[in-house]
Amino acid sequence: MQELKLDKSQYYEAIYQAAKENDRKLFRKLFLRLHDRDQHEVYHLLYPEKKQKIANFLTPEEFSELFEWMAIEDQEYVVSHFPESFVAKLFNKLPTDDVVKFLKQTPNIDRQYLLDLMNEKERTRATELLSYEPETAGSIMTKEFVSANQNQTSSEVISFIRKMGNKAETIYYIYVLDDAANLVGVLSLRDLILSSEDEMVKNVMFNQVVSVPVDTDQEEVAQVIQNYDLLAVPVLNNGVMLGIVTVDDVMDILENEVTEDFQEFAAIRRNEDEPKEENAFQTAKQRAPWIVILIFLGMLTGSLISFFEETLESVVLLAAFIPMIMDTAGNVGTQSLAVSVRNLTVEKEDKLSFWRTLRRELGAGILIGLAAAVVLFLVAILFYQNAVLAFIVSVSVLITISFSTVVGAIIPAIAVKLKVDPAVASGPFITTTNDALGLMIYFTIATSLLHVL
Repeated sequence: MQELKLDKSQYYEAIYQAAKENDRKLFRKLFLRLHDRDQHEVYHLLYPEKKQKIANFLTPEEFSELFEWMAIEDQEYVVSHFPESFVAKLFNKLPTDDVVKFLKQTPNIDRQYLLDLMNEKERTRATELLSYEPETAGSIMTKEFVSANQNQTSSEVISFIRKMGNKAETIYYIYVLDDAANLVGVLSLRDLILSSEDEMVKNVMFNQVVSVPVDTDQEEVAQVIQNYDLLAVPVLNNGVMLGIVTVDDVMDILENEVTEDFQEFAAIRRNEDEPKEENAFQTAKQRAPWIVILIFLGMLTGSLISFFEETLESVVLLAAFIPMIMDTAGNVGTQSLAVSVRNLTVEKEDKLSFWRTLRRELGAGILIGLAAAVVLFLVAILFYQNAVLAFIVSVSVLITISFSTVVGAIIPAIAVKLKVDPAVASGPFITTTNDALGLMIYFTIATSLLHVL
């Protein structure tokens, strides 16, 4: 392995050369020393004709270890170009949740074709998971878990794990069932090993098991695993254990949810039925409505400047602070929006009430505004030697920041009341709204003090 660390590119090149020369023995020796992630990298960089040779170099079981690392496009290539017999064995070796994940994501492979290639047992498992509502615990769980009967002894369970543990998603939790397959406890691998060989499982198991119903939303499942620091959580249906959701699946879920929230904040979220790879037309189609809305809001900002044209003509220097006022209002509002949306989407026990959130954001806005006002007052005095101008700018910034935090906190709450996703109250919308608010405050104060400027 030291050889790999010293020169990764040369190590990869040796693998490519072995593939080119059809040297199966050398290819396997080099390739199987790599981590699954690195194996996927090597596979991805192979030329198409070399990729197909993998079916002769590796067994379906070996290849299944790196299949889950692949992008959907690479997975589709395997199904389309590898021998049918190899694909059949591969999908019988893959964990059921990985099979279902692929079947749900692929737009180009016939689902029934793949199901027909699988043996009856694996096909039944996959069909069961496909029958559950999307984005629920049932749809993301895996059926490969270690279970034991409460009346078994520790030695019996250890023997079972030695025989069947390699087929399970994780062996760190042993789920204890009664004769009717109801979940009655959980046993950690550590407690199992430390218990005496003839000790009954029911005497060493933990009775207070954290679990989720089969129809639980996947975000709630992720929250349960996060809150209880679990490696996996059992999925139940009327007490009967159906499967487990593991922490690696949760990481994928959280990543997807963060990506969706980011897209919503930026007003660029795609529809679920659209392909992952968008062309220019599809991208423009998604963004254009928001841009048009923001154009009209921007025209409102322009109208405000025109409305106060006489004020600007009287003191042209006021125009120098317009960009600063607008940027500050938009940035502060977006920060407040992010905090408010997070508070609306976390678990109930972690939520702040609307009024508490509003008071906190307003208080923060006033304090930030005071700090910014003092700095701006000193800067304006230093550069422009005009105390009235410095007062107008600093007070405008103070009020603008205070109101912008309130606007950023209120709009998501209004969206929730209207049963609209709060993240749809996106950053661009808040920014443009607060731009107009900031300008209105700035010019109103400036106009009222115009006679002393």
